[in-house]
Amino acid sequence: MSGILDGWAVMERALELSRQGEAFALATVVWRDAPSSGQDGARAIVTADGEVYGFVGGACAEPVLIREAREVIATGESRLLWLGQPDELAELHVPSGVTAVPIACQSDGALQLFIEPAHTAPRLVVIGRSPMAVTLARLAEALDWKVTSVDGDQLSDDTVTPSSVVVVATQGHGDEDVLERVLAADPQYVGLVASRRRGEAVTGYLADRGVDRGRLDRVRFPVGLDLGSTSHREIAVAVLAELVQLRAAGELSAGRGGAPVPAVETAIDPVCGMTVDATDASHPFEHDGRTYYFCCPGCRHAFSKAPADFLAQETT
Repeated sequence: MSGILDGWAVMERALELSRQGEAFALATVVWRDAPSSGQDGARAIVTADGEVYGFVGGACAEPVLIREAREVIATGESRLLWLGQPDELAELHVPSGVTAVPIACQSDGALQLFIEPAHTAPRLVVIGRSPMAVTLARLAEALDWKVTSVDGDQLSDDTVTPSSVVVVATQGHGDEDVLERVLAADPQYVGLVASRRRGEAVTGYLADRGVDRGRLDRVRFPVGLDLGSTSHREIAVAVLAELVQLRAAGELSAGRGGAPVPAVETAIDPVCGMTVDATDASHPFEHDGRTYYFCCPGCRHAFSKAPADFLAQETT
């Protein structure tokens, strides 16, 4: 549940979300022009689902915050926003790297928001008790990844989740049973420490047992980058190198569920020119077979009285 938090409570919530493996973005007010309701240094957290914890601005700023923060989560790239009146922004020299966002706030205030993604560590599950498995777990922990190490017979139904990165290193000790249980949880990544011949035998056996072919095709084997002839412990380096490479390429998600941030269609408020979400929360109004969306009831009311006047402005 979202809520109004202030001061260090926002940062405490950020720590909780990080421990839970939740993807989020942190927004900070770095400048304001009164009478904006946002205060210098105020912070807010936005999750991938659009939940907001904290306060950086009022009704005009919050929709922009949610939309831009979700983009930051999706791309992993920070951004600096300058929110202000459309006519004032048009007259300003906006520095390179700053995104100007027109808002139709009746208070005539303005503010700048710095939004940064939370770099939540991936959740790695290493299954097996071999020297390679022990070394992999230790190396990943040194990189601050969240690591769970279990033997095959210790694997429980809640050990692996959809956001997990799993390396099966049981190496002949119940490989088939362990891999079948792992795939049932549909993790975002599964690597099997085995030769190609052994991997094909294991996945072929599971295919005969009725395990979904699509999930079996996602199992990587041999797992790890090809570093040449390596020892058991050095295989751990190859495996971790592959995982780091995939994460850097954006193919591994640290957020819960490993799901992409859902896209939200936007529209331009025909009265004030503000970009708003094209949802029921944006005061929709039907006119001549088309739905228009607005930042506030006031803009919607003005449009409803004289739609032709505002639509004429769009074409000029």
